[in-house]
Amino acid sequence: MKRFNQCFAALSATFFVLAGCSGGNPFEETTDPDEEAVIPESISFDLDSVTYNSSADTLTVRGIGVDNTPYEAVYTRAADLDRGGYQAYTSQSSPITRHSTAYYKTEGSTRASVVVTGGQFEHYFGGARYARSGSFDAPNVSDQNRIISYGGNYVGLLNVGGDGGDLKTPAAGTDPSVLPVQAAEVTGKVLVNADFTQNIVEGTVYNREITDMPLVEMRDLALAPGALDPDNGFFSGNVTIDTQNKGEYGGVFGGVNSSSVAGGLHVSDHIDEFDDEEEFGIFVLPKCGTDGDDAVCDQPGT
Repeated sequence: MKRFNQCFAALSATFFVLAGCSGGNPFEETTDPDEEAVIPESISFDLDSVTYNSSADTLTVRGIGVDNTPYEAVYTRAADLDRGGYQAYTSQSSPITRHSTAYYKTEGSTRASVVVTGGQFEHYFGGARYARSGSFDAPNVSDQNRIISYGGNYVGLLNVGGDGGDLKTPAAGTDPSVLPVQAAEVTGKVLVNADFTQNIVEGTVYNREITDMPLVEMRDLALAPGALDPDNGFFSGNVTIDTQNKGEYGGVFGGVNSSSVAGGLHVSDHIDEFDDEEEFGIFVLPKCGTDGDDAVCDQPGT
């Protein structure tokens, strides 16, 4: 049975923030043996696996507690919640049960997913995962072009209540104390720079905004220099603000010449307006100079 840790809620100003409940199991997202990635437990947290069904356009999510019954729950498409190319899926069995939001995206042979439940009864569940199809293929680099960049959009989910627009409508007169909230979304941009000769990855998550609270100040997240495993293309490192550690990130390179990258992160105590806040997020990015790359890649001399 899934490990469950009790945690307590915190209030900051008028925002309701719920403390996290950790877990974590070995990666089991797909059946392809080349896709197994070593994901830090702080990032996978409660999320055991996510499987995408392309014909039904659904996600099967395992490990997120009380999102539906049984342990394995099917999340359905919620296109109104799509953010920056990341597809949204949700689950809620009734107006008085927990609401869950998930985001999923693929780019080439890499993909990532993030799931966070809205709070109910002072608790929440969440986590992020990433994967690659096929083996690691390091890019060809030279002394003049040793650093490879990847740019694109970011999406995250907070243990903070959003606008609740996807919640089921309760019966008239239902006491608000029993009702769940819907997790607020965070959008932004990501730049990842990878040195495949010295095996170092670094970057930033910037232009961050809470969709339902655009006036809340969101600091950039620095992806501090982290180690890249030259044998499998996996990497991890710390997330910092003003050089102070706020969490952890990790990811995997995939495709021919590492044409894409997917990763996830988990941070906490990083938004001044809140107490006990936590955020899970993902990035799935093409390599600069390839189809679909971000405008940040359009730099002189490249």
